[in-house]
Amino acid sequence: MPDVGTRKGDQAKDLRRIVDMQRRPAGRLTGLRSLAVLSGKGGVGKSNISVNLSLAMAGRGKRVVLLDADLGMANVDLLCGLSPRFNLAHVIRGQKQVRDILLPLGENLSVLPGGPGVRELADLDEEALLNLIDSMSILEGLADVLVIDTGAGIHRNTISFGAASDAVLLVTTPEPTSIRDAYGVLKALVSATAGKTEVTVVVNMAASPEEGEDVADRIRSAASQFLGISPAFGGTVLRDETVPLSVKRRTPLLSAYPDSDASRCIRAVAGKILGLGGEQEPLPPGKGVKSFFFRLARGLGLGQ
Repeated sequence: MPDVGTRKGDQAKDLRRIVDMQRRPAGRLTGLRSLAVLSGKGGVGKSNISVNLSLAMAGRGKRVVLLDADLGMANVDLLCGLSPRFNLAHVIRGQKQVRDILLPLGENLSVLPGGPGVRELADLDEEALLNLIDSMSILEGLADVLVIDTGAGIHRNTISFGAASDAVLLVTTPEPTSIRDAYGVLKALVSATAGKTEVTVVVNMAASPEEGEDVADRIRSAASQFLGISPAFGGTVLRDETVPLSVKRRTPLLSAYPDSDASRCIRAVAGKILGLGGEQEPLPPGKGVKSFFFRLARGLGLGQ
């Protein structure tokens, strides 16, 4: 049985390997892909998009883990009708393994409850961080995509999740304040990543596909002109009366109303993200779960 010193040495070597991974050309990526779902303000349907997009990707054959990382209003469990007994905090404290807290939600999809563990990430020392990264590495063999439902706004913790991810899905609505705040998130992401951010804009609760495209074009144009980035357009999700009905039923929209307009829109967004059909490139692999948590720790001010 290896002693504690040997284990710490192995962890430090692993951490150095992850640092080296940041410098590799993108073409060599082979790991799990992380996708953070952000919004400029609350009430735009971000968590609903996170849940149902995860279901849609799972329906396309991708193995997905959905991490509920919303510090203020963690509600993925409510939207899915789940009652988690354990969360990320139990893993951080060494009380549970990752497998113990994963909750299955249909074929190919599991929910990873964040709970107070998301807040505790910011207080980890180096050894605890290494232990967490080591324990989370099991996700590499369980999933192809890690979807992170973050908090709304430009709080440092929220932007850190976006900056640590391989890609960001930015959710807005046609409401002027939502558009303004979504642009604010883009500014914060550019500042945190020096412009090296892969962003896709999705317009939720639109009255028509044309309205959604117009809103996205305004955000993309401003981002290109003033921030030097070119967000992609992931699609429009139409306003649909079945969405609040599914929330009341505590059942994901795609399960409760699979033939609704909004469900069809979300499946189309999933197809775009996965690069299915048309001239889109297939979904590339990511930098892996260890790299994600290392970058997240750096964004939260750890390991400097």
